[in-house]
Amino acid sequence: MIPIRDQIPSRSYPIVTQGIIGLNVLVFLFQMMQGENIERFIFTYGLVPARFSMPEAAHFTFGEQAFSLLSFMFLHGGFFHLLGNMWSLYIFGDNVEDRMGSTRFLLFYLLCGWASGFAHLWSNWASTVPTIGASGAIAGVMGAYLILFPKARIITLIPIFFIPYFIEIPAVVFLGIWFLFQFFYASLPGPEGGGGIAWWAHIGGFVFGMIVVKLFSRLPESRIDEKLSETFARHSTPRLQRIKPAADIDDLDLHGTVIITSKEARNGTRKMISIPGDAARRTFMVTIPPGTENGTRIRLAGLGRKDGDRSGDIYLKISVEG
Repeated sequence: MIPIRDQIPSRSYPIVTQGIIGLNVLVFLFQMMQGENIERFIFTYGLVPARFSMPEAAHFTFGEQAFSLLSFMFLHGGFFHLLGNMWSLYIFGDNVEDRMGSTRFLLFYLLCGWASGFAHLWSNWASTVPTIGASGAIAGVMGAYLILFPKARIITLIPIFFIPYFIEIPAVVFLGIWFLFQFFYASLPGPEGGGGIAWWAHIGGFVFGMIVVKLFSRLPESRIDEKLSETFARHSTPRLQRIKPAADIDDLDLHGTVIITSKEARNGTRKMISIPGDAARRTFMVTIPPGTENGTRIRLAGLGRKDGDRSGDIYLKISVEG
């Protein structure tokens, strides 16, 4: 299962979420430039429990030890490690930032990363293997999402024989299964319980995020957050929209609604539409021309239900927000 996006649009542009993603990419590029010094670089800036538990680590200064508790969450073990983490942050981070506000979200993210780091230290106190990655901090964001949006639905891609199928999974189910897998692998004895992945860091970050999210959400909004919300208000709706079409039992035509913003209505846009059920095509692109007005209907000939040689149409009503 590959999560594509959730069904809850954020009200403003997630500047901190996107900034964290950008910073992780820049640090990864700098990390790749280390060449033959890459192992020393990771050992210095990664989180190594033995540096805290063994006297032999005394040659590290207090500042270097403290900084590693921050720097480890911006390093990654490879491109796909980075891609998986940043994709998860992209999906879940915007809504949590939208609810908390940008400045509180930044502090929340860092605290989740630290909590995951301490969970890893507790569970691997004598380990000499560096742990790196944003997984623990992002797990905290996912835990917060579970508490704030338990009824949200995650559009998930399930490829079957190279055919993409998009289904909606409740957030409480998707994230609950994810957490159970983390706990299962962390509980395995021997090397199976490690596998090079800091499972307890994921668990620690997730639980910490669930616990403290309500506190952060209740803190008063700062003037900085108010200004950022006004400045970075969203001007587009999600690129992928999953529509549950309405139709009579005997009607081959399907009817649904596509949501766009006023800016997209003026300038035109393209949306990927996913329709469950027995439509002729489950996924397709729709071009919405410039100057489209609220309530406009678009007819997609032959993409509705099929009955032998007959095919119905899909009628999409355009709903303009704002």
